[in-house]
Amino acid sequence: MLIDALQFLLRVLLGLAASAFWLRFYMQWARVPFHNPFAQFIVKVTDFAVRPVRRVIPGLLGLDWASLLLCYLTELLLSFGLHWLDSYPFAAAGWQVLPGFLLHGLAMLLSLALYILLGLVFLQAILSWVNPYSPIAPVFYALARPVLAPLRRLIPPIAGIDVSPIAAFIVIQLLLITLVAGLERYARGLIW
Repeated sequence: MLIDALQFLLRVLLGLAASAFWLRFYMQWARVPFHNPFAQFIVKVTDFAVRPVRRVIPGLLGLDWASLLLCYLTELLLSFGLHWLDSYPFAAAGWQVLPGFLLHGLAMLLSLALYILLGLVFLQAILSWVNPYSPIAPVFYALARPVLAPLRRLIPPIAGIDVSPIAAFIVIQLLLITLVAGLERYARGLIW
């Protein structure tokens, strides 16, 4: 029971940290304005780690690679921590399992990114129906735009209703089922 509680705490704390690092990277990639409260919160929460890492890994092509690296390292730490709590035999396994853990961390990062995109599309869709003029609506619109814009070009509104969020849910779920689950299975095969 104590192990379950520790795993829960590890998942929550490191999951929130990885989410904040990924959102910081994604917001810069999606060119979301940083003068809104949501973006300011993400920046304030992640600055303690991103600023020192930026001295070593500067931005390139207008992207915040330090935030993405920190997100990956957080997911990797989570993978190691969860396996350690499950009594994984690290000493007996040796260094040959390192590629498996590196791939598992990547699979966890992709899963996190896709689930966050799913949540952003959902929030944007709800806000567009309930309160499209909310002060936070432009932020979620900008965050969901990279996912929804290509789908909107392919799927026109039906009777004035935008069904691109439904298509986005389907595409993201398919990516989770095929790409991420396959990568995770392969990584676990290397670990065990």
